[in-house]
Amino acid sequence: MTPTDAGTIDWTEVHALIRRVWGFDSLRPMQEEALHASLAGRDALVVLATGSGKSLCYQAPALLRPGLTAVVSPLISLMKDQVAGLLENGVRAVMLTSAQDANERRRVRAELAGGGVKLLFVAPERLVLDGFFDELLELGLSTLVVDEAHCISHWGHDFRPEYRRLGELRVRAPHVPIQAFTATATPRVRDDIVRELGLVEPARLVGGFDRPNLTYRFQPRGDLVEQVLEVLGRHRGEAGIVYCLRRRDVDELSAELVRRGVDCVPYHAGLAPEVREKNQDRFVNDEVQLVVATVAFGMGIDRSDVRFVIHASLPKGLEQFSQETGRAGRDGLESECVMFFSTADFVAWRALVERSSSEAGESSTDLDGQLERLSEMMRFASGARCRHRVLVEHFGEAWSGADRCGACDVCLGELTPLADATVIAQKILSCVVRVGQRYGGGHVTDVLRGSKNERVRAAGHDQLSTYGLLAAHSTREIRHWIEQLVGNELLAVDTGEFPTLSLTRDGVAVLRGERPAVLFALPQAARRSVRTSTSVVPGGPVDGTLFERLRTLRRELARQRGVPPYLIFNDRTLAAMAEHKPTSADELRAIPGVGEKKLVDPGPAFLAEIARHLGI
Repeated sequence: MTPTDAGTIDWTEVHALIRRVWGFDSLRPMQEEALHASLAGRDALVVLATGSGKSLCYQAPALLRPGLTAVVSPLISLMKDQVAGLLENGVRAVMLTSAQDANERRRVRAELAGGGVKLLFVAPERLVLDGFFDELLELGLSTLVVDEAHCISHWGHDFRPEYRRLGELRVRAPHVPIQAFTATATPRVRDDIVRELGLVEPARLVGGFDRPNLTYRFQPRGDLVEQVLEVLGRHRGEAGIVYCLRRRDVDELSAELVRRGVDCVPYHAGLAPEVREKNQDRFVNDEVQLVVATVAFGMGIDRSDVRFVIHASLPKGLEQFSQETGRAGRDGLESECVMFFSTADFVAWRALVERSSSEAGESSTDLDGQLERLSEMMRFASGARCRHRVLVEHFGEAWSGADRCGACDVCLGELTPLADATVIAQKILSCVVRVGQRYGGGHVTDVLRGSKNERVRAAGHDQLSTYGLLAAHSTREIRHWIEQLVGNELLAVDTGEFPTLSLTRDGVAVLRGERPAVLFALPQAARRSVRTSTSVVPGGPVDGTLFERLRTLRRELARQRGVPPYLIFNDRTLAAMAEHKPTSADELRAIPGVGEKKLVDPGPAFLAEIARHLGI
């Protein structure tokens, strides 16, 4: 099939290929439109939520048209997984990376020159090297795919200079269509991608941003270790990621969890490269179920059975939050995302952003944009609107779901509004004024609780009219309310050596009784346990014992082959096997995710394990 055939695309051929290679009988929303644009030889910008099947949208067309498709990818680990997955499905694919030695690179180049390779994965740095793009054109480059395309944008959350140079390739080869793919791009970022790549009349395909299989919960950070352990208790034996703000936070939390008997590994840029790589490989290969990491971990991780993501601090913005929580439930099964946050996170991020902006010589406009995104993240965490709806609307999509999504703390009724919220808010705001708007949340809390500590008495704040006004409430409750007032922009936090609280214009209005305030009580323990991959799968009940036996088999086969287990079969496919219990090749072929290559190998091993379980 060539681009000139696209007006009369043989969809029977397309679907037959997808069934044969990937084992799927149907396409997800927006995939058919993306396939059509690619097969028509059009430029395209495709924005699909994590887990929506973006890779199929460029991998399948590459097999249907003549020539070579080059895929620009930001991380070696991401390329490695994609190539390994394609090889497992019987597709010839290669990558060229800086991690390969000279002999390996020569072998790959020889394989490319010999023909038959349909997909080449490269980093942007290599693609813009002198002469390399011309070499690809001589090899018959038919399409250029830019994955993680948000990296191109000035407004994107993972800026890579070489990504911005990819637009030069359009000038050098205007006949080669360019297709950009990403999971997280606001309308502004989408416009920037189109402009920087020089896309010509591109098909703009924006799928739904909602991840209905994810349950979002937000809680003020208290005893972090106990809070994390509570979440782990809901996900025994399941894979998860805990994100921390700083390297030392990773080290301290991971060490304490290990001391408490949790098998986990740390990951951050301060670790020796060999340690960092070993820890990542152990997680990816299902040898350990929990990694505690900075946000440096994750973009190249495609493990599909991550059942929970915990943020131990506030992320930098909603784009980052969406990207990081998107690592949970990539197989479509229910997963949980929990954030433990504090105003201190907002202050730390703001100081970091201001310092980085100053060192980089960025304009005040750029800085203001970053600070607004940070403020938006704080409002999101401490607010009380449906979490799914806020995220969908942030990315420029109209919310079309139910009034209650049924998958966030707000819509599950886990947040209880305070009947006397305005009175409590006024007491807190008044105290901030009484201490001269020169103290932080900890000191204001001490005054309101009637603390007798030396700092309060030395400042004379035990004589204030607000002293002890909230003595009946705990420190954690008052700090939670202060954080909500910050999130609702009734209080502002000034950065500096000693962050201080001050009233905003809206805060003054609440203090004067000109408008009401809304506050919520401390969240209680999750009222609904998150369903696991073995308890619910579309179509019926799953045999949990068989599911675990299949997981063990998958792990053993993956270890023998030197690939991550999810590249053998993902949890969704194993759950379907554990439900339907196929005993023949024809029955196994009907399981989603079992293509012709996997039907032959490793299919028989799974049929044998099912037969042993059934005693036949």
